[in-house]
Amino acid sequence: MDTKILIIGACGQIGTELTQKLRETYGVDNVVASDIRKLNIDVVNEGIFEVVNALDYNQIEFLVEKYQITDVYLMAALLSATAEKNPAFAWDLNMNSLFHVLNLAKAGKIKKIYWPSSIAVFGPTTPRDNTPQYTIMEPSTVYGISKQTGERWCEYYHKQYGVDVRSLRYPGLISWSTPPGGGTTDYAVDIYHKAITEGTFTSFLSENSGLPMMYMDDAIKATIGIMQAPAEDIKIRSSYNLSAMSFTPAEIAEEIKKHYPDFTIDYVPDFRQQIADSWPASIDDTCARQDWGWQNDFDLETMTVEMFKQLNENVYNN
Repeated sequence: MDTKILIIGACGQIGTELTQKLRETYGVDNVVASDIRKLNIDVVNEGIFEVVNALDYNQIEFLVEKYQITDVYLMAALLSATAEKNPAFAWDLNMNSLFHVLNLAKAGKIKKIYWPSSIAVFGPTTPRDNTPQYTIMEPSTVYGISKQTGERWCEYYHKQYGVDVRSLRYPGLISWSTPPGGGTTDYAVDIYHKAITEGTFTSFLSENSGLPMMYMDDAIKATIGIMQAPAEDIKIRSSYNLSAMSFTPAEIAEEIKKHYPDFTIDYVPDFRQQIADSWPASIDDTCARQDWGWQNDFDLETMTVEMFKQLNENVYNN
């Protein structure tokens, strides 16, 4: 049977680029993008698109049956900083959307699920440097609590019902093509834009706040890679640690100065500092590299070159 894919949350930061890559990989007719609203963007205009509420089981089930979906990528979620402003809705969206797709798979209506987790599952009591796959997890944000709980449910559904669910703990993701959203790590997207447009940047994190980061191309590569891997290679059914690089605001600023020597940065930490302080500074992703062959292509230097190239060519037309 051919792979037929449904992406829920296709208009989000990851969803837009994931949808594009999946259409390139599997063919436009085999990938159904969906989101709560219909925006005038490429994801909507260049393939099959359906409006769907991730909290409505019947809507999702209808699309699964209509398009004979085999694989669901559930990308809908309320991110860390945004979720803190609306905890009840964040919990509802992040948890119940997951139950809907897990239950569809349990009922035999879909074959495979991808569900993203995050470094937010860790907390202030987690070892901060080279955080291991198995460690203390006491998340202090609503987003982190929902992701940690989701991991437990994913593993449960796999063990109890044989559901083929796969997951990655994303670090901070950096992309040129989508503007920064509601994430604590989004300063590392905004800083590139401000370097080009203003030559200066005010960071909401302190200069030495190290966080694990990844260029979006690598995140998409990992997401499709784990879904294409043979089921027997996926030994962890909660979620895999995933890593590419770690840096501080001061370090990214120094890298930017290689391209824009007059660039300046100042630091005015806000409520997101507390969130960042509760997360790891670096991640050990040995399990992902050993089990299914994960390898990143970008580090801070190569990502910075690529970010400026793409922004100047496609966004600012410099």
